[in-house]
Amino acid sequence: MAVFYDVFNGDADGICALHQLRLAEPRASVLVTGVKRDIALLGRIEAQAGDEITVLDVSLAHNAAALCKQLERGASCRYFDHHFPGEIPAHPNLTTFIDTAPDVCTSLLVDRYLDGRQRIWAVVAAFGDNLATSARKAAAVLELNEPRLAQLQELGECINYNAYGDSVDDLYYEPADLYQTLHRYADPFEFISGEPVFDILRNGCTDDLYRAGELKPEMETGHCAVFVLPDAAWSRRVSGLFANRLAQQHPRRAHAVLTVQPGGFVVSVRAPLADPRGADELCLRFESGGGRAGAAGINLLPEPAFDRFVAALMERYPAE
Repeated sequence: MAVFYDVFNGDADGICALHQLRLAEPRASVLVTGVKRDIALLGRIEAQAGDEITVLDVSLAHNAAALCKQLERGASCRYFDHHFPGEIPAHPNLTTFIDTAPDVCTSLLVDRYLDGRQRIWAVVAAFGDNLATSARKAAAVLELNEPRLAQLQELGECINYNAYGDSVDDLYYEPADLYQTLHRYADPFEFISGEPVFDILRNGCTDDLYRAGELKPEMETGHCAVFVLPDAAWSRRVSGLFANRLAQQHPRRAHAVLTVQPGGFVVSVRAPLADPRGADELCLRFESGGGRAGAAGINLLPEPAFDRFVAALMERYPAE
């Protein structure tokens, strides 16, 4: 009997992409996911001939070898993503839906694939991925008022917030568990109003953002800024959302949020919202770096490379 695998990023985009797809195409599957930066996920499975794999919001560039192994065993794969893919394998069992434009996320690609049948969840994901303009554009046909849109934005941000950490021990909920809880709700407003999980995430998010907001920048100019968060679970949880909030507050400035860890830093980079380009190019200069044009990161920036990174950030986003 064929086995179905759903492989997805544990952030808002990955979770909402899968939620849309399974609302439209219900089926039981093996869930494979992890924290935000846990992206080498295809190596965790051993699909066989006849098995079907769906991959959502996970960089193909970091999974190419494992993907080829699954295809060589006879599995088929649909691949939805918006990150830099590297060379895409040519194989009859592989169908890709990849678009690296800075104004799309994986959930918007799934929305395109589904002809908008679960559009509202793509809006949640786009807000969570700090693509507010794209979220509002997608939401136009839904005719939602501002308070409703604000609720969807908060939901997207809270789901996204839950994905950040060195391990699931840093998170409030394992991403697979959060997806399964969310998947009981076809209407996001019912999740917001009636699900205790949402209240826990919202309260945790508020507390962690307050602590981050008390910090002063390590470096700040008119065109870029660097913040350093301490080695703590709350820092790891809030790093992505904090970077998004900084980008929203200063849309013409690039931002880097570095979280201390043994031996160096975990880095989150946000390109200026006014010109969301170059974050992936910057991070790819460093080992373990990757991402997309508007938002990217480095899994481990060695401590001695701090000055080189700051110089590279200032070079990529110079004064106008």
